[in-house]
Amino acid sequence: MTPDFLVTHSGGFHADELLSSVVLTRLYPGARIIRSRAPEWIAPAPDRIIYDVGGAYDAEKRIFDHHQRGAPQREDGRPYSSFGLVWKHYGRDYLAALGLPAAHIEAIHADFDADFVLPVDLMDNGALEPSVAGPLAGLTLPVLLETLKPEFDNSDPEAGEQAFMAALAIARSFVEAGLGKKAAKRRAEAIVQKAIGETGEGRVLELPMGMPFRAAIVAAGADHLLFVVHPREKDWCITGIRRAEDGFELRADLPASWAGLSNGALEAASGIQGASFCHNGRFIAAAATREAALAMAELAVAEALV
Repeated sequence: MTPDFLVTHSGGFHADELLSSVVLTRLYPGARIIRSRAPEWIAPAPDRIIYDVGGAYDAEKRIFDHHQRGAPQREDGRPYSSFGLVWKHYGRDYLAALGLPAAHIEAIHADFDADFVLPVDLMDNGALEPSVAGPLAGLTLPVLLETLKPEFDNSDPEAGEQAFMAALAIARSFVEAGLGKKAAKRRAEAIVQKAIGETGEGRVLELPMGMPFRAAIVAAGADHLLFVVHPREKDWCITGIRRAEDGFELRADLPASWAGLSNGALEAASGIQGASFCHNGRFIAAAATREAALAMAELAVAEALV
């Protein structure tokens, strides 16, 4: 039965019920969000889905709380929040509703669970301290969403509901943008793999446009590749390939003599007409033409292999 109501608790809000609401409101756009702790609302009924309140987890009755004794855990013993439970049961349908290809849904569901949903679950349950993010602790998504709650002395009786709905829109933008990037990576894989095959043993991978490429290069075992070249709106880009997904070290840096130079100075340093820019960090450069970009990349390869 399609629910008429999506029921979560009233009062201050947190990331887990906001993000659960992102999923459920996409699947059931006609359902009304009810924020309440009244017994008549937080009791299971055919016309509702209840989450982050109610003291029970029963998927058949469509209640998804995690605050009770014997709260649900993942197979590895780590705790769920309401978001993790909603994602477990509704995430695949949500991805389908976003228009993702059926062949990609299972992989993206698992990937998003691991790197987005799980951290929210752990943080909500106190199993992950925000301090692990160091100076960025106050900029994690759960913390930022909570800053949208009304101030303690805001006496407007509608302030809580208005803040929740405003935060829901922001949470939705992050979830759907993140999933859009994951879907884009899947679309890019076939293009990158085709280009790798055409490149053979060459060290420079040419792509038809800017796109995510590292995951496909790693999956293909193309360890010989050092640089990627592709067109942009008005010029061409040369970029290094990171050794690890979560690091900045490259397989090869662009030449040190190019660092921070542009236009005539870079042309003089490289000997390549059309060389237009090299970042001081030596991870990206630009050229006016394809020929210049490829020449820069090959020169960078030659220097890296010395």
